[in-house]
Amino acid sequence: MIVIENSNLRVSISEKGAELQEIFSKETQLEYLWSGDPVFWGKKSPVLFPIVGTLKNDSFHHNGNSYSLSRHGFARDMNFKLTESKENRACLTLQANEQTLAQFPFLFKLNIIYELNKNQLSCTYEVVNIDIKPMYFSVGAHPAFKVPLESAYDFSDYQLVFNEKETAGKWPISAGGLIEENPIPFFENSSEVALTKELFYGDALVFKHLKSNSIELKNKQSKHGFVFSWKDFPYMGIWSAKDAPFVCIEPWCGIADPVNTTGELRQKEGMNLLVPGEIFRRSWSVTLY
Repeated sequence: MIVIENSNLRVSISEKGAELQEIFSKETQLEYLWSGDPVFWGKKSPVLFPIVGTLKNDSFHHNGNSYSLSRHGFARDMNFKLTESKENRACLTLQANEQTLAQFPFLFKLNIIYELNKNQLSCTYEVVNIDIKPMYFSVGAHPAFKVPLESAYDFSDYQLVFNEKETAGKWPISAGGLIEENPIPFFENSSEVALTKELFYGDALVFKHLKSNSIELKNKQSKHGFVFSWKDFPYMGIWSAKDAPFVCIEPWCGIADPVNTTGELRQKEGMNLLVPGEIFRRSWSVTLY
């Protein structure tokens, strides 16, 4: 287990999947990350790479070949190598190998960088194309936060407050995990989502191209919560397992296949193109109070 800390926070990270295991505030004496109880969902903050979401038939085509790739890709289940370690910063790296090439025909290096600054944790995804050909990929976040943060409160005492008023539909997810063709109304010049367990009975809330770049989890009865911020992630998922005491806030550079997909990787929505030698970076952060 890798631990980074400062006077405000202690954060633990597993080398498996470069997955967060703990976000503890020394100031509030609260744990903010979900416990990973397998009764509901056994993960805490998986890294989504080289795809986000589900492929139709768990497969894609590229240059005349077919490849099999499970939901959210392989990074979350692979062992990363610790390549930088400081008191308040750690970098974990996954590099293409025989196992990845069988599922994803590109040579890459994926760095996950966690860094603390006062009461803020930031996470940076750094994708490097070390191949001689262009590379197509998606990357995304899936951190799960405890709700309620304090045992005195209930899940329904909390709200998610976006920093911009939104008018946007949510994109339904089919029974096979694919994105339906048309959105259904959700935001109507509003910025607040009241959390209820029923909100997630139909799977995740999926949005495209929101104006907001931060979400605050707040409880009007408590002084504790957090602000989750991101930049240049065109998709957002918000999810909880059925009746579970957590909520995931998931900025994505990628999205599940649509129900009418061709299966061609080049044509897939949300794919990022990286030329040889190029580096792709995206970051999110969470500020705790």
